[in-house]
Amino acid sequence: MNDQQLLRYSRHLLLPEIDIEGQQRLLDASALIIGLGGLGSAAALYLAAAGVGRLTLVDFDSVELSNLQRQVIHTQARIGEAKARSAAIAIAELNPDCEVEALVERLDDQALVEQARRASVVLDCTDRFSSRYAINRACVMAGTPLVSGAAIRFSGQLAVFDLRRASAPCYACLYGVESDDEALSCAESGVAAPLVGVIGACQALEAMKLLSGAGEPASGISTFDGLKGEWRRFELERDPACPVCCYR
Repeated sequence: MNDQQLLRYSRHLLLPEIDIEGQQRLLDASALIIGLGGLGSAAALYLAAAGVGRLTLVDFDSVELSNLQRQVIHTQARIGEAKARSAAIAIAELNPDCEVEALVERLDDQALVEQARRASVVLDCTDRFSSRYAINRACVMAGTPLVSGAAIRFSGQLAVFDLRRASAPCYACLYGVESDDEALSCAESGVAAPLVGVIGACQALEAMKLLSGAGEPASGISTFDGLKGEWRRFELERDPACPVCCYR
């Protein structure tokens, strides 16, 4: 690290769990963030600020006025811009040393696996079950850790699947392979603005822990009740009959 980096990341260097070695791991790492809406906004900004060396941002949607209630990486001036490119602009202003690749496309299964293999960690910040299943399958095939988040109304969910470990469960161990896409639609159900920031920031924290080696990744699945301010955690084990884990 040069002098500017030592100053920029000085608050990380003061943490014995990170120190210089952990910060260098962050600088050498890459994160794939799929979905640059509410969750992805917080996750991308914090990972860029934390010094993750390369971010690949994937989103085929464009910024709309209704997004600005919660998707804080975008601005009114960038309405109509592709979300991935809008996010790249914000990250460049925050930390120009962070290398960013913006992909304005819907990745097919093969492309998802290729991107997952390039990444040190994958963050699923999407809001549809079909996307979550595809991302999970790609991470299982690539053996890349997956940090999954969800937020709807006043309820949030966080799960970490460290797929580098043979015994680790995957998203399909929890939910199976069939579900309703509309069940997670903010457009249909609404969502409290700060909630996506809470969950997206937690995704960034778990990804940073995985990349730097600090602490232990969150185990199982955690749910957050924003109306009561309560977290609950549930343990999760690998399903021996999981139809996705067989790809390992």
